[in-house]
Amino acid sequence: MQSFKSGSEVIHFDDKGPKTDFAIIFLNSLGTDIRVWDKLLNVLGDHYRAVRLDKRGHGLSTNYENNISIENLAKDVGNLVDHLNLKNVCLVGLSIGGLIALEFIKQRPKICKKLILCDTAPKIGSTDMWADRIERVQEGGIEAISDDILARWFSTSFLKDKSDELQMWRSMLTRTTKSGYIGCCEAISRCDLTEQAKIINMPTLVIVGEEDGSTPINLVQNAASLIRGSIFKVIKKAGHLPCVEQPNEVGSIFLQFLENNK
Repeated sequence: MQSFKSGSEVIHFDDKGPKTDFAIIFLNSLGTDIRVWDKLLNVLGDHYRAVRLDKRGHGLSTNYENNISIENLAKDVGNLVDHLNLKNVCLVGLSIGGLIALEFIKQRPKICKKLILCDTAPKIGSTDMWADRIERVQEGGIEAISDDILARWFSTSFLKDKSDELQMWRSMLTRTTKSGYIGCCEAISRCDLTEQAKIINMPTLVIVGEEDGSTPINLVQNAASLIRGSIFKVIKKAGHLPCVEQPNEVGSIFLQFLENNK
């Protein structure tokens, strides 16, 4: 178990693969922890250094300050980059992780050389949508929204055929701290990085699950269109977490992108 201090917070992270000064940094979605990448990392193998971290209030990371913003979450990533003395990274951002990636590039433009965005956009949802979700969590806890969230996360076939695994994802979601979940909802609601996306100038891959109920295809495709020269891929038989449902296909696409942009 590895951790570092980012201000007052203790951030849990995982660092696997060759200890080069280049690493792929994986940024998780709302309501998940670093295990969301387990299947994908098994496909990627030991070809690259893979670094994962839990956001504040998620997984094993603290949220003492209760001061979550996309800016602060990106600063946590920057502090981890400094902690590991990384000089060159590829950011992989899933959902809110994509917002954190865009903000990190804004804060530290010389460090990130390649970008992979998964099921995300520079502006996600409306203020009213997030306010409604926050109210439901405040009143009934994360459990109150878990059925709706899981229905958006996974494809029809996964929901039908993977009932045992689905319960584990429910447990991961509902064990997220209430303050961490609500804080991230508020951060997403306030965030619009459209102008930042327009000036991204690096090799960029954008993927989305065909059945994503959280960030639908058209939203993610529009995001890809903002980034000059980006590659856009739709992953069939996958919802909001293609790395979970289709790790072999996603891994193959990632490896090809990384090899083509050394």
